[in-house]
Amino acid sequence: MQKKEQDSELSGNLEQQENEPDSRRQEDIQNVQAEDRDMGEAKAQMSQEGDDAIKIAKLENQLQEQRDKYLRLVAEFDNYRKRIAREKLDLIQTANKEVIISLLDILDDCDRAAGQMEDSDDIDSVKEGAFLIFNKLKNQLQALGLKEMESLHEDFDAELHDAVTEVPASSKDLKGKVIDNVQKGYYLNDKLIRHAKVVVGK
Repeated sequence: MQKKEQDSELSGNLEQQENEPDSRRQEDIQNVQAEDRDMGEAKAQMSQEGDDAIKIAKLENQLQEQRDKYLRLVAEFDNYRKRIAREKLDLIQTANKEVIISLLDILDDCDRAAGQMEDSDDIDSVKEGAFLIFNKLKNQLQALGLKEMESLHEDFDAELHDAVTEVPASSKDLKGKVIDNVQKGYYLNDKLIRHAKVVVGK
C-alpha cells in the first residue's frame, strides 16, 4: 500500500516535471514572439523614419532649387529694368535728333533768306522766298506725321478745342460751331498733340 502511494507520488512528480518544460517552453515561445513583434515594430519605425528623412531631403533640395530660380529671376529682372532705363534715357536724349536733322536744311534756307532780305529791295522776291521756306517746312513736318486739325465751321468739341471766347453767331447754322481759329490744333500720327484755340458761335 505504501509502495503504491510512493509509486503514485513518483508518477505525479514525473508528470509535473514533464508538464513544467511544456509550460516553460510555451512562455519562451510567447517571449520570442513578443520580441519578434517588438523588433518588427522597431524595424517598421526605423523604416518610417528613414522614409521621412528621404522625403525631407527631397523637399530641401526642391526648396533650394526654387530659391536659386527665384534669385536668378530677380537678378535677370533687375538687369532688364536697368537696361530698359538706359535705353529710355538714350531715347529721350536722341528722340529729337531725326527731327532736328530734317529741319537743318530749312534752317539753312532761313539763313540765306535773311541775308537776301538785307541786300534786296525786291519785296516780291523776298515774299516768294519766304513762302518757299514756309512750304518746305510745312511739307517736312507733314512727312514726319504732323497733321493740321480742320476746325473752322466744325461743331465745338471740348476733347479737341479750347474755347477762347464766345461771340454771337451771324446765322443759326453757326451756333455751337467754331467761327474762328485763334491757334491751330495738330495731330502727330493721328494722335492729338495740341488742342485748337477757337472762337465759338452762340
